[in-house]
Amino acid sequence: MGTDQRHPQGAAAPPRGPGSQQPAPAAPSRARRLVRAVLAALSTAAVVMVFALLVREQWPPLVRFDERLVTAATAYTASTPGLLPVLRVWQWAFAASRLFVPVAAVCLLFWWRTGRRTRAWWALGTILVAWVVANVAKELVQRARPVLDAPVANAAGYSFPSGHAANTASMTTALVVLVWPELRTRRARTLAVLAAVGLTGLTAADRVLLGVHYPSDVLAGALLGSGVVIASYLGYRGWSHRREGSPPPRPTRPPRR
Repeated sequence: MGTDQRHPQGAAAPPRGPGSQQPAPAAPSRARRLVRAVLAALSTAAVVMVFALLVREQWPPLVRFDERLVTAATAYTASTPGLLPVLRVWQWAFAASRLFVPVAAVCLLFWWRTGRRTRAWWALGTILVAWVVANVAKELVQRARPVLDAPVANAAGYSFPSGHAANTASMTTALVVLVWPELRTRRARTLAVLAAVGLTGLTAADRVLLGVHYPSDVLAGALLGSGVVIASYLGYRGWSHRREGSPPPRPTRPPRR
């Protein structure tokens, strides 16, 4: 007579051996991912829209804050020898058209080294979407650049939101998300986040110190750029069959003879 393999009701299951596979946690459904992405996108749009409405209506507290800070910032630039050339170089280097090439190279290198093709293309596509969204927002709000008594630099186009801040935020945020699964230590992940925040903050400061953007412009730009990336990733996360964050499968090698 064969041994009954069933366990009595309420009895504890036998312990699993070291080689037994634990069931993977269920991934969120596609609909749930899309809902999260839409909510994140709407939240970002709502915050930026509030800034835009305050700008269009020329809300006095915001106008006073912007004008005082940009005036003080440009006065500091004019009184600090050697600062203006550094700010102009940073402005040139962190223009989206120049920054996109090295960022795209990093994404392609990541694909080549890890095999995560869809993740690399997600990063590139999201960066381009954020670029377009920032330009569309400029045309919708049409805020004029700061007008100063003693300007230290000039720039064409509209002021809100800052394209430099938005694009730097989107590119650095996308790169951090892109390489996150490959960063195995807390220190590496902390350094990556600090680098992204630092580069975005320096770019925002550059725009105000040059007097080509108001503080609210760069703040809205940074929120817009990072918000687009976060919303996009919430929709992308778990899209592939392989669990997000797990290393790619390694090819099996034939036994040596």
